[in-house]
Amino acid sequence: MPTKTFNSNALKTILWLGLVTGTLDAAWAILFNLNLGPEVIFSYIASAIFGKAAFAGGPEMPIAGVIFHYLIAYLFTTAFYVWFPTFLAGFKNKYVVAIVYGGFAWMVMNLAVIPLSKIGTFPAHPIPIIKGVLALIICIGLPVVLVADKKNK
Repeated sequence: MPTKTFNSNALKTILWLGLVTGTLDAAWAILFNLNLGPEVIFSYIASAIFGKAAFAGGPEMPIAGVIFHYLIAYLFTTAFYVWFPTFLAGFKNKYVVAIVYGGFAWMVMNLAVIPLSKIGTFPAHPIPIIKGVLALIICIGLPVVLVADKKNK
C-alpha cells in the first residue's frame, strides 16, 4: 500500500522528476544507439501501438513515440516515488532500492508490456539486457531515489 499521499508538492515533484527521468532515459537510448537516430528510436516506441506502420509514417510517428516514452517514464516515476518509503523499509538502503526498481522496471517493460504490444517478443541477448537494466537504474531508479529520499527526511 502506498505510504505517500498526493499533495501539491508531491505532484509538482513528480511532474518535474518525470520530465528528468524521461529525458535521461531518452538521452541514454539515443547515445547508445547513435547508428539508428532519434527518429528510428521513437518510431520503434510508437510501433508498440501502431505496429510496422510506425516506420512508414511521417513525423507524427516519432512524435507519438516521444509521447508514449514520456507517458511510460511518468508512470514508472510516479509509482516509484509513491512507493519509495515502502521499498526503503524493505531493503534498508536507497541504492539497493534503485537497483531493484531498475531491474523491476526492465522486467515489467520487457517481459510484460513489450510482448503484449505490437512489437512482440525480441531475442534476449546479455549485453542489451545489461544496458537496458543499467539505463533504468541510472535514469529512473537513482534520480527518483535521491529526490524521494530527500523529500522523506
